[in-house]
Amino acid sequence: MTIRSFKRCGLYAALSLAMTASPVYAGVTDKDILADQETIEDVVTYGLGLRGQRYSPMDTINRETVKEIRPVWAFSLGGEKQRGQESQPMVKDGVMYITGSYSRVFAIDAKTGEELWQYDARLPDGIMPCCDVINRGVALYDDLVIFGTLDAKLVALDAKTGKTRWKKTVDNYQDGYSITAAPIVVKGKVITGVSGGEFGIVGKVRAYDAKTGKLVWERPTVEGHMGYVWKDGKKTENGISGGTPGKTWPADLWKSGGAAPWLGGTYDADTDLLFFGTGNPAPWNSHMRPGDNLFSSSRLAIDPDDGKIVWHFQTTPHDGWDFDGVNELIAFDYTENGKKVKAAATADRNGFFYVLDRTNGDFIRGFPFVNEISWATGLDDKGRPLYVKDNRPGDPSGDKQGKTVEAVPSFLGGKNWMPMAYSPDTGLFYVPANEWKMDIWNEPVAYKKGAAYLGAGFTIRTLNDEYIGALRAYDPKTGERVWEYKNYAPLWGGVMTTAGGLVFTGNPEGYLMAFDDKTGELLYKFNTGSGIVGSPVTWEMDGEQYVSVLSGWGGAVPLWGGDVAKRVKDFNQGGMVWTFKLPKS
Repeated sequence: MTIRSFKRCGLYAALSLAMTASPVYAGVTDKDILADQETIEDVVTYGLGLRGQRYSPMDTINRETVKEIRPVWAFSLGGEKQRGQESQPMVKDGVMYITGSYSRVFAIDAKTGEELWQYDARLPDGIMPCCDVINRGVALYDDLVIFGTLDAKLVALDAKTGKTRWKKTVDNYQDGYSITAAPIVVKGKVITGVSGGEFGIVGKVRAYDAKTGKLVWERPTVEGHMGYVWKDGKKTENGISGGTPGKTWPADLWKSGGAAPWLGGTYDADTDLLFFGTGNPAPWNSHMRPGDNLFSSSRLAIDPDDGKIVWHFQTTPHDGWDFDGVNELIAFDYTENGKKVKAAATADRNGFFYVLDRTNGDFIRGFPFVNEISWATGLDDKGRPLYVKDNRPGDPSGDKQGKTVEAVPSFLGGKNWMPMAYSPDTGLFYVPANEWKMDIWNEPVAYKKGAAYLGAGFTIRTLNDEYIGALRAYDPKTGERVWEYKNYAPLWGGVMTTAGGLVFTGNPEGYLMAFDDKTGELLYKFNTGSGIVGSPVTWEMDGEQYVSVLSGWGGAVPLWGGDVAKRVKDFNQGGMVWTFKLPKS
């Protein structure tokens, strides 16, 4: 670890002046976190609110004024680690906190863009991230900045100095575990998932006391594994996930079943439930594991007090395409037939958009949000996919691979990790979608701890010459696509919407873009010099509205993208935070 504090101030007088002018920090409380979507001075949750709607009530920057915004500062993450900047900034009391690739954290003066401190995790040589060396952000609580590392540790830093306050090993990186998601804080507990489904790990969600780092509970996300709670230092069994070992798994495959909750979670205070998605079952070769393979490729509702699974909804039972089920589940309300519906929505990698009853997980409706789906003809009345039998990759025999199929979408998904947004003003979801296909086949494979455990091969291909990415607005009550914006390269960054009638996102070509939330008209764009794969935020400081986003091309597309990677091969890597506002009149 290295710390650099106020390194640009040389003389004592200058240092004293800088320290006097430094932001005054007040700790983040549970009340602050619960109220984040309604407050505008800070951003203290991943998702601009625990529900993850990524909606701001700010409207100073709006349809009429957005064309006038301009950058006021840009901060470089420095060094040679200029790739895959997927972080969402946090802002508290005039300080911005971001993560960078290779498990770094930066504190930045939000007024000037000056670095206050930097933390670099000491990563071992043997880390095994599947999809680049990215990190998506921090959690804030009290006077702590908390984040996960590529070697599967959870680290709490002093918000003023960047010094380590506590550090916990969540799991063994040598077995294939890592952490790339921003943690979530609920009721004083910092809660994290893990990555590693491609290595046959067992997915888990863990909760720690945010102030002390003491483990509070653990919930495995593969059926058959025991959950635990810790109280007064004593570890107590808290029920097997699913109730029965291996009920929907053959033989002992549940012992290395994957289902990693690698994207992190959201929380709904109305139902007092955490919502975590789970990744692919291991291995990818589905012929080795007949059955639904719970709780892989699912959304789980989890009790934040003890980690028990309250309900689940599986988007792709017996997943054979690596569609996962991790994408964010966003709570929202709407009125139907005069009755308020407590709903939650998710856009799955498998190409379907789902609306659920968030109180019990019941399926309300589902519809495609991509133009082509080959592996299923639709969804039944329970939301279960109607499979196309011939579109499952074939069963390998002996040492030979199975039949190759062309599947749509590709395993990178109709939507991958990049978060969508919901506007309560328009009642629309804004989904960063991608149109692509893949050739996929199964291969013989055997489990070895810490080794890749796929049993499949693939090549990703384009579907259209003119575009891959498409930002789309959907009405969740009807499934109507209200508008779309097509993008030549895949979309891989998050979306934000505001009361100013705007939808913000970025593209790999490097542009921060703002759209009219009702019509989809492109109202503003600014080239940041490298592809945007981060998530924008907005906040108010000294009576002015600011917008910030990270720029720095990377992530899974250039690594796993096959023919698609050729489309983005000339895009420059980078590492910058760009901050914008309107000029003073």
